[in-house]
Amino acid sequence: MNHKALTKTHLKLLTDIFPGQSMTVQPAEMLIYGTDAGKRFSMPQAVVRPERTEQVQELMRMAQQERIPVVTRARGTNVVSACVPHQGGIVLSCLQMNKILSINSDDFTAHVQPGVVTHDLQQEVLKKGLLYPPDPASKKFCTIGGNIATNAGGMSAVKYGVTKDYVLGLEAVLPGGEIIKTGGRLHKNVVGYDLTKLLTGSEGSLGVIVKACLKLLPVPEASASILVCFENEAHALQGVMAVFRAGILPCAMEFMPKEVMQCLSEYGPVPWPEKAAACLIIRLDGSAACLEQEITKLRSALQDVLYFDMAMGEDEEHIWEIRRLINPASFKLGPDKVSDDVVVPRGEILRAIKGIRTIGKKFGLKILAFGHIGDGNIHVNFMHDKSIEGEQQKVSSAREEVLRLVLSLEGSISGEHGVGLSKKAYLSWQLRDKELQIMRDIKKVFDPYNILNPGTGV
Repeated sequence: MNHKALTKTHLKLLTDIFPGQSMTVQPAEMLIYGTDAGKRFSMPQAVVRPERTEQVQELMRMAQQERIPVVTRARGTNVVSACVPHQGGIVLSCLQMNKILSINSDDFTAHVQPGVVTHDLQQEVLKKGLLYPPDPASKKFCTIGGNIATNAGGMSAVKYGVTKDYVLGLEAVLPGGEIIKTGGRLHKNVVGYDLTKLLTGSEGSLGVIVKACLKLLPVPEASASILVCFENEAHALQGVMAVFRAGILPCAMEFMPKEVMQCLSEYGPVPWPEKAAACLIIRLDGSAACLEQEITKLRSALQDVLYFDMAMGEDEEHIWEIRRLINPASFKLGPDKVSDDVVVPRGEILRAIKGIRTIGKKFGLKILAFGHIGDGNIHVNFMHDKSIEGEQQKVSSAREEVLRLVLSLEGSISGEHGVGLSKKAYLSWQLRDKELQIMRDIKKVFDPYNILNPGTGV
């Protein structure tokens, strides 16, 4: 549909709702709100920064009446251009709605506004001996609202699950200004359809989240991290299966193939022997007594090990620093990167890694494939130099082949990054017409005039 441009009357209404510094139409101030980590750009017509739910309600009433697009965002850390205002309109920044409203040690819940930074919440609940497990890589910068919108995951998902597993209830403002409240402080609730789960992962296309009730857990008594290296990838993946078959459920399990290890060795000193060609980083947690038993079982389960390093508690940092260095080290292969994430069944990981490597050779590209092996979530980084003519087209073609490979292995084109604008064109590759139509019908119920994050998702 064709959306209206903002008129002087619209701008006057916005100024009344968002006085002072809570609104801007200055191009220089709006530039950052036109993009996100997906690197696409489109200039908004106005940016508003609400502090209260009532302001969001008034905005959504006006936007629906006047058929003006509204795109919600916070820190813009997503890499699929899920909050780029490509149809213009108003960008709604949630960063001023950033309060932790309550932490309840009896309920094991926290009530927060959407602009709360994930790591800040984790640090606050930790003071009370509680844990908020979701740990996206950008947790020191990303916000709870963005995590809910994309159903963010992270390295701990293999044991603790993803964001949806910790959202007990939501308050959201619909187009038109009405508030809905889903779920609540209860840890069990089967009355009616699960609207909380429906909103979680909807990429801001169904409602503006203004409050969330989150589930917390007790902090584990102890933890240990293990770096283990093998002579080839087959041995590493056999080790993964052996760990699970031994009855061990790691908190995190990361996989690094030879290409990633080579990047890291060129970036700085590494601990493993030169002939190592695959690594696992494993984190275990639980009671101190049980943890000791699990470490013993893990050592017994792993075979053909070239290198083994273990640390516990505060000493684990040096092991995870290796994992964090993958991003800066990857630029040894090229000045530009397209980041993707896919998922395959655990039993198909080796075929996926080898297939991605073959695709890279076909197009003459350096492709790094690594990540959350415990749940089959592979991060795929296409390294290139976009200043070279034809290089970006190679990346685009290789990316499509990787997605087709993943689907042929009964996988998914996205595991935790979402769809946004970046993967919208590929939805029909994975979802059938009837499934897509049901999703579009749901969108119409929530947003009949398609004003909220239009064009994102389905």
